[in-house]
Amino acid sequence: MTAPTAARTDRTEPPLNPRDFEAAARTRLDRPVFDYIAGGSGDEVTLREDRAAYARYRLRPRALVDVSRCEPATTLLGRPVAFPVGIAPMAYHQLVHPDGETATVRAAGTVGALTVASTFASTSLEEIARAATGPLWLQVYVMRRREITASLVRRAEAAGYQALVITVDTPRMARRERDLRNGFRLPPHIRPANLDEDHDTGLYQGRAGSSTLAAHAARHHDAAFTWDDLAWLRSLTGLPLVLKGVLTAEDARRAATLGVAGLIVSTHGGRQLDGTVPALEALPEVVAAAGDRCEVLVDGGVRRGTDVLKALALGARAVLVGRPVLWGLAVDGEAGVERVLATLRDELEEAMALTGRPRLDTLAPDLLHRSTDRPYPTTDDREPA
Repeated sequence: MTAPTAARTDRTEPPLNPRDFEAAARTRLDRPVFDYIAGGSGDEVTLREDRAAYARYRLRPRALVDVSRCEPATTLLGRPVAFPVGIAPMAYHQLVHPDGETATVRAAGTVGALTVASTFASTSLEEIARAATGPLWLQVYVMRRREITASLVRRAEAAGYQALVITVDTPRMARRERDLRNGFRLPPHIRPANLDEDHDTGLYQGRAGSSTLAAHAARHHDAAFTWDDLAWLRSLTGLPLVLKGVLTAEDARRAATLGVAGLIVSTHGGRQLDGTVPALEALPEVVAAAGDRCEVLVDGGVRRGTDVLKALALGARAVLVGRPVLWGLAVDGEAGVERVLATLRDELEEAMALTGRPRLDTLAPDLLHRSTDRPYPTTDDREPA
C-alpha cells in the first residue's frame, strides 16, 4: 500500500475574495500602514457594525424565473457603468503600491466601474484623469484657505472629472487609536500630490501617541463649512455636486431641496464618529427622504456581491468599496484591483440569478428579510488586531 503523500506547503493559493486579499495584504504591509487602512475610530464599533448590518438581512429568492441573462449595467448621474460598484475615495494609494492611483483607476476602467479620486491622492488629479477610461469623480475637502478648494474644483473640471464629491462628515478628524499607538506618519516619498508644499508640513514626523494626519486635518480642514456655503461651491463649477457622509433623512431632504445631484450614505468607513447608525441601516431613510430628486449611493462594509444586492434592494443606486480595493492593490497592483472588482461583479450577477432578479429594476425591499438573530459569523467578527 502506497503511503499518503504529504500536503505541499510551498504553494500559496490565490486570493478568491476581498477577505482573502485582506489576509494577503496583512503579510505584505508594514503594521502602521495596515492599521491606518484597516482601523476605525474609538472602540471601532461602527467599523464592525457597518459589516454586521449586511449579515442581518437574509435573502428571499424567487423560483422559476428566467435568469438566462442577468444585466447589472446601470447609470450614475446619467453616465453608463458596467455594474453598480465603484471605488470610494481613499488617500495615498502609493502607501500600498508604487503605481498608486494610476493602477487603481486603470483597473476600474477595465471593468467599467466608477472611480472617486481623493483630494489626498498620492498622484495628481490630472495624472489620474489621463489614466482613466471609466467614469471619474473627484472627492473634495473644503479647506480653510478657500482658494485651494476653488483651485481643486477648477482643475477637476478642466481635467474631465464628471462630478465633485464633497465630504461632509470630517469637520475634524476623529480619534483613531491604531494610528495614535503607531505614531502614524507618511513615508518621505509620498505626499499629497494635489496640494502645495505648505500641506507637507508635519506629515513626516510621527511619534507614539499622536497622528500626523489628525494634526494636519486640524490645521487645514474648514470646520466652519455649512449648508450656506454650497452656493459658493456651485458658483465655481457646473459639475454636479454629491455629498458624502449623509446619514439622516433631515440632511437628505435639505440636500435634495438645494439641488444636490447625489448623496453617499457613509460612516467614513467607521473612521469618524464611532457609534453612529451603520450606513446600510441609514440607507432606507435617506432614500425615502431624497425621493427621485437625487441619486443615493452607499459605502462601508461591502465585501460580497450579495452585499451589493442587499444595498440595491434597499434603494441604493450603487455601492462604493474602499478597503478591498487597497488590499487588491497591495497584493497584485492593477491586476489585484481588477480581480476584486470583477469578483464583486460576478458575485452580484450570481446573486441576481439565484434570487430570481435578472434586472436591477426588479430589486426591491421584498427581496429581504431582516432578522433579529445574531448575524452570521464571518472572519470580520474577530477583534481588531
